[in-house]
Amino acid sequence: MKLLGITAHPDDEAGAFGGSLLLYHSRGVETFVICLTPGQAATNRGQARSDEELAALRREEFAASCRILHVTSAEILNYPDGGLQKANFYEVVGELTRRVRDIKPNLILTMGPEGAITGHPDHSMASVFATMAFHWAARKDRYPEQLTNNRTPHRAQKLYYSTAPLLLPDRPPVSPPPNTAIIDITPFLDDKIKAFKAHSTQAPLMERVEKTMRKFGSKELFHLAARNHPSAIEQETDLLTGLE
Repeated sequence: MKLLGITAHPDDEAGAFGGSLLLYHSRGVETFVICLTPGQAATNRGQARSDEELAALRREEFAASCRILHVTSAEILNYPDGGLQKANFYEVVGELTRRVRDIKPNLILTMGPEGAITGHPDHSMASVFATMAFHWAARKDRYPEQLTNNRTPHRAQKLYYSTAPLLLPDRPPVSPPPNTAIIDITPFLDDKIKAFKAHSTQAPLMERVEKTMRKFGSKELFHLAARNHPSAIEQETDLLTGLE
């Protein structure tokens, strides 16, 4: 069984679904994370004196976070932080489609098209790109040039958007997806917070993030956005429900 998470920035992997990565690893699931940008446009920059230094630091932090989360394999691509809405749609979806075909995940997790609770445009675009990769990786008529050297189309079974039980009053207004899955991550909450704290360049955020996680973070919420056969929505407590 394999799970793939697709995010926009280093630290999204911990904040959006770090507890679920830990939970499903503990159940023997192979976990993968693809992050689209190295986060070089972040407001909080640690000791970095340039975008290049910040990108290098955040790559190291991402790797440290993913080790805490016991991620099987993690990768940061090179798209511009703060500029995903200007990226070449077909190119980005193609990169993700190729990775879906190589990893062959049973389910894919990403952020919602509203941009998660922060409303960040990069989060929105990560959602759009991941959604299309979920659908197009299964089709022979999308990126057929990839189908060489025994690479074949792959049809993941379920696509989830992370969602949240709260809104941030100091951020742009968002309309989060209704939750259809509530995952209890209570035993893994401390390690989720530890993974987020591995992103030390983002230290000014830590107190607020930890306080929010302690208050709301014992459960991670998801919206089932697609699955590979018609079905009615049912409330879930396990993302693996119904998987073959």
